Amino acid sequence: MNVSFILILLLFGTLATYFSGDKFAKTVALLFSLASFVGSIFILNQYNTGINSDFIANWITNPNIFIALKVDGLSLAMLLLTTALTSTIIFSSFGNQYKNSKNFYALVLFMSFSMIGTFLSADAFLYYIFWELALVPIYFIALIWGNGDADERKNAIIKFFIYTLAGSLFMLVAFIYLFQKAGSLMIGDLYAIQLTEQEQFWIFLALFLAYAIKIPIIPFHTWQVNVYQKSPTVGTMLLSGIMLKMGLYSILRWQLPIAPLAAKMYMPILIGLSVAGVVYGSIIALKQRNIKKLLAYSSLGHVGLIAAGAYSLSIDGLRGAVLQMIAHGFVVVGLFFAAEVIERRFNTQEISEMGGIRIQDSKFTSMFMIIMLASVALPLTFNFVGEFTLLYSLYNVNILFSIIAGTTIILGAVYMLKMFQHVMLGEANSKVFKSISINETIVFVIIIGVLLFFGIYPKPINDLITPSLMEIISKINKV
Repeated sequence: MNVSFILILLLFGTLATYFSGDKFAKTVALLFSLASFVGSIFILNQYNTGINSDFIANWITNPNIFIALKVDGLSLAMLLLTTALTSTIIFSSFGNQYKNSKNFYALVLFMSFSMIGTFLSADAFLYYIFWELALVPIYFIALIWGNGDADERKNAIIKFFIYTLAGSLFMLVAFIYLFQKAGSLMIGDLYAIQLTEQEQFWIFLALFLAYAIKIPIIPFHTWQVNVYQKSPTVGTMLLSGIMLKMGLYSILRWQLPIAPLAAKMYMPILIGLSVAGVVYGSIIALKQRNIKKLLAYSSLGHVGLIAAGAYSLSIDGLRGAVLQMIAHGFVVVGLFFAAEVIERRFNTQEISEMGGIRIQDSKFTSMFMIIMLASVALPLTFNFVGEFTLLYSLYNVNILFSIIAGTTIILGAVYMLKMFQHVMLGEANSKVFKSISINETIVFVIIIGVLLFFGIYPKPINDLITPSLMEIISKINKV
């Protein structure tokens, strides 16, 4: 089986979900998302046994463009992350009722299809198409099923759409220029181009604008918090858990190998911007009174650290970035789901209106606490593995970067523990907190299981991603 089967399955699942009607839409969507995850496991098994799962076919003859999908350790890690989280996110939504649910769940599957296509594409034009397609479903998910004032939601979503689309156009211009140089948009041909220092600067800058907006890296972050807050929780989890990883992944897959000289020359500036996001996100999170806003700023700090590690241009930095991408995906989905569970019962996102939940449901409190502690990188959790590796890579670049970036652990502990205290502890709330359901418990158990298992034993992921990352490092070190 080649990897195109996953994309075909999700595309067919999108159609099947839409035509299944509102009554069965969520069940059909869950079945197809689980099937895609099982298919990803099968592709992993083939990869480990040396079977080639790549797919390539002629598409457009003039210019010469291919439908090319590449499976290596890096793309496979992102494939597994996307299919696993898509299934978890869909299952987590079963406690909600959505109007026109067939449209809602079809869009979720189509978004998963688009993001997976982005991670697998080995032709720049195909990659660009998937990159842009991923914008369409999240636009409608946030706009139609979002919360809060309709005009404010519309303004936030349009700003997000314009920002990301504008960044993507710079990336498209860069690919057009590279095509003129190489006569091909296949990733191997783009890697082989000998660009001058000036050419690398402009290509690197064009790609940086696209990726910095998507991640986001300050000062390109202004769309993030409002979109996270106004989106339905499923949309927020898709954005924070998977979609922002498109930008981080693309730094490793496209930007650094194509313009390594520019990456080396501007490393201090790139790491500086990324680390500034760590500090900024953490400080602003301290002041938040809305739980989704707090988690949004927390995410900004964490992804800033990931970007800083990626731009350290070391194997430890790249490895730490991928480990933390996966860990952050699960922990941020867990945190936003916990916020959703509370909102279902208290009908509020305001921290001041919460509290006393521990007295009413100690099981939920315990699971929330484990995910919260994973978020602040407690040893034996997955996030600790990623953050320690990232901080070590920054230490090898400049000890000052490591010290400043390390504030994400200190400040993160402060605002997360403070949030936990106000949300979960204190006297019994006058509102009734109904004990979490079996479905909600299963979601938390899955997330906690992943965070603890790979926190104790990260070797399988390390072994999977390291060969691909070593190839990227070798391309960077050639200049």
